[in-house]
Amino acid sequence: MKSVKYSFDADGVPVEVEVKPGERLYSVKVPEPGEATRALLDALKDRLASEIQVDPSEIVDPRSAERIRSRFREKAEELVSEYVPGLDEDEKRILVGFLIHGTVGLGKLEIFLKDDYLEEIAVNSSAENVYVFHREFGWLRTNVKFESESEIYNCASFIGRRVGRRITVLNPIMDAQFVTGDRVNATLFPISTKGNTITVRKFARKPWTVTEFVENGTLTPEAASFLWQAIQYEMNLVFSGGTATGKTSLLNVFAAFIPPFHRVVSIEDTREINLPGTLHWVPLTTREPNPEGKGGVTMMELMTNSLRMRPDRIIVGEIRRPEEAEVLFEAMHTGHSVYSTVHADTASQVLRRLSNPPISIPEILLESLHLIAVMHRDRRTNTRRLFEVAEVLPGSERSGPGLNTLFRWSASRKALVPSSGPVRFRDELSLHAGMDEKEAEKDRAEKILILKAMVKEGIKTVEAVGRIMAEYYASPEAVISAARKKKLKVLARD
Repeated sequence: MKSVKYSFDADGVPVEVEVKPGERLYSVKVPEPGEATRALLDALKDRLASEIQVDPSEIVDPRSAERIRSRFREKAEELVSEYVPGLDEDEKRILVGFLIHGTVGLGKLEIFLKDDYLEEIAVNSSAENVYVFHREFGWLRTNVKFESESEIYNCASFIGRRVGRRITVLNPIMDAQFVTGDRVNATLFPISTKGNTITVRKFARKPWTVTEFVENGTLTPEAASFLWQAIQYEMNLVFSGGTATGKTSLLNVFAAFIPPFHRVVSIEDTREINLPGTLHWVPLTTREPNPEGKGGVTMMELMTNSLRMRPDRIIVGEIRRPEEAEVLFEAMHTGHSVYSTVHADTASQVLRRLSNPPISIPEILLESLHLIAVMHRDRRTNTRRLFEVAEVLPGSERSGPGLNTLFRWSASRKALVPSSGPVRFRDELSLHAGMDEKEAEKDRAEKILILKAMVKEGIKTVEAVGRIMAEYYASPEAVISAARKKKLKVLARD
């Protein structure tokens, strides 16, 4: 497989990347400062740290993160001009970038945070090079390495101080989350027997959109139109799949189809949901207790509290525990539209997992779930795709809820194909939207037209898709007309 090259800017530092998939190698190249320049940078970092004061309240305020960075940048530019006069703008920008990385960034790891193709960064010990998880090529070994266990420990301690946490010999495990959404886990030797570790799970700066999923074959416009229709008319959905199949990405993709006049509350352990600014959205995340065991906020507490926030839609990162599942399904049963993920490989496994111990959702509550969408990862090619869409059929006195498969991946045809016509889905549209079967089919055909036009016109960002959806819910005919005339990009303002 041929190597892939690309470049990006990291706070003014030019970065060149070469990925060699056959060698599982991610090679990063940045300007290398000389020994005298490194000594100067160390001195300037100390000056920056002492002269720029950060109030503790700013550390936990998401709106302050960029302001803090701007203050450090302004001061760094001033110091570089003072100590190294006569530099050209490019050289000055690079030195300022290195100062930013060393003061308000994560040092060596900051470069990886700026690469939108990376999802995870892993430091296993000073004996190994840093690893990264690339959204196209999976796990890759980099050409970056920490020189000592002390350097890794200092980096972990710095991360902890930024978020008000500590990692010590007595507390050798740290789980922290930045206001940017990035999540960091660190462990110290001998808990991690090979050496100190740092694992950064990046919050997606460029999350997937339905346009990209249709374009790369993850799902079809026909299946997407069914799920869009289900979201629009307030049906409850669970997105399932195994590890790293993309179930949370699929949830995020279709949450963008929620009407902008509905209040959305999302609840997660790790911030992964990223919705358009057109939505009325309140994101909530859990919090680990401090070293004294105080200040923790659990998923259960957030779910219970969310019901007091008058939400129209509730998004829950993953169903794990019986108590959380019961609150979630009770919310469905009382009329809230709920979306979540569950770890299961097929729609039938989803029902079994939810209905059996330890979760054990009562059948009367389980029937509140309308649709299950299952993601699959081909372990040979590392491709992800929508594997199955099934509707949940109410049970009888003798048996529990059943399934009717609407779409399923065909290995022989290598395509997601319709399996059978909708039953409950059709009845729900008739009851709650006043649509007969012919009207529902026409509505889906118009949605397919819009989806294909979005792909053709290259409307790929979350905000652009959100603007199309906002326009659609305000004036569907105008959007359908623009799709026919290939003028959707005007509405997307992309």
